[in-house]
Amino acid sequence: MQLLIKQRVFSWSDSYDIMDEAGTVRYRVKGEIFSFGHRLHVYDAVTGEEIGMLRQKVWAWMPTFYIDFGGQTVGTVRRQFAFFRQVYDIDVDDLHIEGDAFGWDYDVIGGEHVLMHITKKLWTWGDTYVLDVVDPSQERLALMLVLAIDAANCTHDDH
Repeated sequence: MQLLIKQRVFSWSDSYDIMDEAGTVRYRVKGEIFSFGHRLHVYDAVTGEEIGMLRQKVWAWMPTFYIDFGGQTVGTVRRQFAFFRQVYDIDVDDLHIEGDAFGWDYDVIGGEHVLMHITKKLWTWGDTYVLDVVDPSQERLALMLVLAIDAANCTHDDH
């Protein structure tokens, strides 16, 4: 299963449309304008129901994000200090991320199996990611991880 995550360029806050392989919008992401740190709300595009939230830990040395589903925190994504590569500490279901030197390609691995592959498309208007999810039951978690990684990169680059 593949999802295309496309950032809206002309928006006051972080805003994304997430489409499936057929180009149908499946999810919408909307950031809060007036909040301390990033706060992203993810909505089902059909029902309008919030399916999850990503919120930044404000007083942290490196960008740290909590992943919430149904008001419950299910894990965190924390960018680690490293030279010449992107390193993330994921506290979600014993997953870890491996990425390239520029942080544009990631594999999310659980045990010895790749659960999802995330690729950032270059030369696009606004950030655009392709998310290949091996297990469709992990689609929403995969989406939240991609958003957390992007937010951690943006937050770190802002300093």
